[in-house]
Amino acid sequence: MKTLAQSYDPASIETPIYQRWEAGGWFAPQGNGPAYTILLPPPNVTGTLHMGHAFQHTLQDALIRYHRMRGYRTLWQLGTDHAGIATEMVVSRNLASEGKGETRDSLGREKFIEKVWEWKGQSGDTIERQMRRLGASGDWTRTTFTMDPMAVDAVAEAFVRLHEKGLIYRGKRLVNWDPVLKTAISDLEVENREVPGHMWHFKYPLAGGETYEYIERDAEGNVTLRETRDYISIATTRPETMLGDGAVAVHPNDARYAPIVGKLCEIPVGPKAHRRLIPIIADEYPDPAFGSGAVKITGAHDFNDYQVAKRHGIPMYALMDDDARMRADGLSYAESSAIAIRAARGDDVGDVSQVNLVPDELRGLDRYEARKRVIDTVTSEGLAVTDADGQPVVDSKPIMQPFGDRSGQVIEPYLTDQWFVKMDDLGRRGMELVESGQVKFVPANWINTYRHWMENIQDWTISRQLWWGHRIPAWFDDAGNVYVARTEAEAYAQAGLTPGKGPQLRQDPDVLETWFSSAMFPFSTMGWPKTELQADRGFEEFLPTSVLVTGFDIIFFWVARMIMMTDALTGQVPFRDVYITGLVRDKDGQKMSKSKGNIIDPLDIIDGISADALVGKRTTGLMKPTDAPKIEKATRKEFPDGIAAYGADALRFTMTALAGQGRDIKFDMARAEGYKNFCNKLWNATKFVLMNTEGNAAPLLHAVEKGPPKGADEALSTWPITDPEKWILAQLAKTSAEAAEHFANYRFDLLAQTLHEFAWNELCDWFLELAKPALSGNDEAAANSTRHTLLYVIEAVLRLLHPVIPFVTEELWQAVAPRLGIAGETIMTQPYPQAADIDAAGYAQASQDIEWLKQMVVAIRRIRSELGVPPSKQVKLLARDGGAETMARLQRFDAQLRFLTRLESIDVIQSEPPASAAARVGDLNVFVPLEGLVNLDAERVRLEKELKKVSIERAKSEAKLSSETFVANAPAAVVEQERTRLAEWNAQFEALTAQRTRLG
Repeated sequence: MKTLAQSYDPASIETPIYQRWEAGGWFAPQGNGPAYTILLPPPNVTGTLHMGHAFQHTLQDALIRYHRMRGYRTLWQLGTDHAGIATEMVVSRNLASEGKGETRDSLGREKFIEKVWEWKGQSGDTIERQMRRLGASGDWTRTTFTMDPMAVDAVAEAFVRLHEKGLIYRGKRLVNWDPVLKTAISDLEVENREVPGHMWHFKYPLAGGETYEYIERDAEGNVTLRETRDYISIATTRPETMLGDGAVAVHPNDARYAPIVGKLCEIPVGPKAHRRLIPIIADEYPDPAFGSGAVKITGAHDFNDYQVAKRHGIPMYALMDDDARMRADGLSYAESSAIAIRAARGDDVGDVSQVNLVPDELRGLDRYEARKRVIDTVTSEGLAVTDADGQPVVDSKPIMQPFGDRSGQVIEPYLTDQWFVKMDDLGRRGMELVESGQVKFVPANWINTYRHWMENIQDWTISRQLWWGHRIPAWFDDAGNVYVARTEAEAYAQAGLTPGKGPQLRQDPDVLETWFSSAMFPFSTMGWPKTELQADRGFEEFLPTSVLVTGFDIIFFWVARMIMMTDALTGQVPFRDVYITGLVRDKDGQKMSKSKGNIIDPLDIIDGISADALVGKRTTGLMKPTDAPKIEKATRKEFPDGIAAYGADALRFTMTALAGQGRDIKFDMARAEGYKNFCNKLWNATKFVLMNTEGNAAPLLHAVEKGPPKGADEALSTWPITDPEKWILAQLAKTSAEAAEHFANYRFDLLAQTLHEFAWNELCDWFLELAKPALSGNDEAAANSTRHTLLYVIEAVLRLLHPVIPFVTEELWQAVAPRLGIAGETIMTQPYPQAADIDAAGYAQASQDIEWLKQMVVAIRRIRSELGVPPSKQVKLLARDGGAETMARLQRFDAQLRFLTRLESIDVIQSEPPASAAARVGDLNVFVPLEGLVNLDAERVRLEKELKKVSIERAKSEAKLSSETFVANAPAAVVEQERTRLAEWNAQFEALTAQRTRLG
């Protein structure tokens, strides 16, 4: 039989317990129950466990453990993502630090990928080790890496099938381009930051010196400006892109420009001999109230302009290369300008990819240097809009600028050949699956975010200019024809060519973005598309999964794409429920980030960290090293002694308690400390129970089925005997029912509250105290019954808490279970408590009686506390005015009241009591005589203060209820509540007045 340590020490129990769990194979699907599956959002293989992981993994693990205990055949499908960009950056940094002069490019593709796999073997499982430390009970034997052969086959098959359906195509479109990494990136990898910026105002002269009457009006239609102009003015934050303008757009309802719509204007930059003309067009995009109301359209360098250009058939002229430098390739400026002028006049000029409208003197320049020169050129020609003093108008204002989240470089909208997924039909189907309820969002309001994305869906860019990842299964011949195939051999067969003989094929060098392979994760982990592998992995059993737990920030990037891809390729939905969590922020509500220096490592909460080590962790590797002193100061102020070791259970309970249904979750370290104290209290309560039941317990089974438990000895044929036992069993049944409801509704915060309230307050604070009179009394049957109840309830509460705090409950259960004759190697396979386990219907009266007893104990203890009576000193209690039921309770609980409140005697009186401290419990007035206990003068002063306070509150209530407006307009329930309050204040006032009168 297990012996518990003297005190709770999470560091000494958690790792050994986890090792036993994993070695025992308890995380694998077991039994014949219905399937319950959760798909872990695969963290990056380069990553380490952060607070968001700890939060979501805790909730997923709690669901898995709960359903495992409910008899479900549970699978928590684990895995990691190959993280194309992040992994290439990590390995490239490692190569640089080795000092051998090796780089990604010097090694070449094959050798570099070998280095990546080498790194993966050495360091790629860091986050999985950290997940184990948190207590993740996923099936590690099934963990899937998105570059594993099974996943590689599934991704290639998905690409080919989607291409065969006409859903994947290759084309030239505008993408987010990172000029440092030299690859397209997704919107999620773009960080939009507010930075200081400028807006320049320039004049575009009308062709041929044409003029028009420009009129501005105020809101009432009064003319405020009337002048003749020979130009249209535009405002831009990126003057270098003027070189690629294809048009100037105005709103069709903007009367100022109606006379010149359809005319041509001249771009005020470039060699004068070849100045380009562009059309002035009408489009809904420009906002007449913003700037001049006219917008230059540069389709190849702005996403909004791209859409306008597509609508109007305006050519898109690329100005930059993949380094974000001004292009130096293509046709000469003169040739390019001639083509563009023809296009402006309406000619079909065909493919313009070779057109380079960068003047010779700007070719090859960095984009920002080119910007300066364009500004200087336009200004020197007098084509800058000027103010009243003749100075160029330049607005200094904050602008939103896109940065690559990995490189930190400003992102360039870039027109390039990429692979895309057509999203129109897929998007409509994805919306249908959610609207029909086949996939349900929790909380339900997140369907609005999903709907917004789906209604504004664009074709999905899936190719990346990287080496590490799923290489695109497409091959090109010398004529540029493309062959999409599962294998190279299949591609050669399609092309009618022979490998190694005659013309050869070359595979597309690009890889698929990681979101594409992640979209296949629900079924690529289940052996799809290979029938035998699907049977082995449980495809039919575990898909659809039961719930996805994820953040709101990837509803579109991952959730929606999994829904669409799983349906398109398997005919299934990937999951039934989508539980959307909030974002874990610091205690002040700030987003945790390296630059802010407020990141908390979950493992530091579990294992602790010194102040110096914490400062070092937060100030190392900053993008702005100058922020280090500020971060150090803030860190030492918040954590002067570092972070104490709270253990995994305390962190898990904290995360569960914080899991409300809002967008933001403020993490406060004080909560972790509080929940460690909870675990400590649970430990001490269990030791108390074991100490008081040693050698006295007969076997008990879990279920109490309408009578004594099966296996109980004859002495327990009337179990439970005492009212406190019946009360705690009724509370246990109620708590079990509430826990089931909260799990079903994903209300983890309410679950934590319910379990904490029962374990801390009702079990530890009350039942352990209420049990003491029976344990120390002369009634052997009551004592035996109480011992069994203590064991039964503590064992049940350990099972109730296990999904949330698995380590401490396992350790304690191993010591408790043998006392009840419960067989089993681990708590995680024991049944989760159900309300139906206990027939509590007959315990209603006992429950009411115990609630009365608790009120009595609280009232008497409050009197003792207010009077400053030492705990060891006994006092007398006088009682008066109670009805028959109350007097019967007073007699029945005489021994408990004496024991719990240190009473010398309990006497019922009919007359006025002597000078006493008084309280009222229901219809009963109780008095503690003051003689020999307190200074009567001090007690008179205390009562005067209480009377004054109660008088003020009573007057407030009376004032409210005397107000006709309040009574007439407030909800009836509110008015009734106020009347109840007034009655309570009146009763208190009367009792205090009587008490004061008794003191003379």
